[in-house]
Amino acid sequence: METSVVIAGFGGQGVLFAGQLLAYAGMDSGYHVTWIPSYGPEMRGGTAHCTVILSDELIGAPIVSCPDIAIVLNQPSFEKYELLVKTGGLLVVNSSLITTEITRTDIDAVYVPANRIADEWGTVKMLNMATLGALLAKQPILPLESVEQALLDHLPSTKAHLIDGNRRVLQQGYQSVGDIYRVNHHP
Repeated sequence: METSVVIAGFGGQGVLFAGQLLAYAGMDSGYHVTWIPSYGPEMRGGTAHCTVILSDELIGAPIVSCPDIAIVLNQPSFEKYELLVKTGGLLVVNSSLITTEITRTDIDAVYVPANRIADEWGTVKMLNMATLGALLAKQPILPLESVEQALLDHLPSTKAHLIDGNRRVLQQGYQSVGDIYRVNHHP
């Protein structure tokens, strides 16, 4: 099993942290992992994305041109990564900021109101956790509990006061997939 995930959005939306958390959870679960961050010169407000690969075998190359999964947190990321997700892959869409429906019929899409969930269960800055939870509900590449444990084990002590909020938002994003939100299925 090898799964590639791209997480993309504006700087300040927690793109790199979500990828790092996924990588830590994978590493702690015994997988081989790569995490490659990339961000524009502005950081906050500029574009940011990261690539995570989880594999039960050695990873040959950390570069991914067509990811298995893409989490998109803003419209420019949606426009770029909808086209790049591998056939049969998954696009996780922050429907709080993206109202466009996917045009492809060969991928799955999950729409999650990440900003609203984050604002309701933590702070809006935790929207990345809502989309990560939705990803794990739709395609359980790791157990939700592994990501929750990675939060406890790897969040810096200066951010320890944010653990409970992040866990609540992660869980709500996970539960949202089974609730009222749209899920688009490919044939």
